[in-house]
Amino acid sequence: MASFTAITRKKRARRHKNAGAARKAKLARRSTISYAEVFAACGEPGKPAPKKPA
Repeated sequence: MASFTAITRKKRARRHKNAGAARKAKLARRSTISYAEVFAACGEPGKPAPKKPA
């Protein structure tokens, strides 16, 4: 049977590893913008692009 200290160290390491993986997964969910967002500033197709504010 493992000692309480060994169990605690393993638990801490596992929690830190899982927290890092969860953080990366959260960031990756919204890492790229959509096609619509990329070309939103270009305006409607066939119409002139909107003027940029000065």
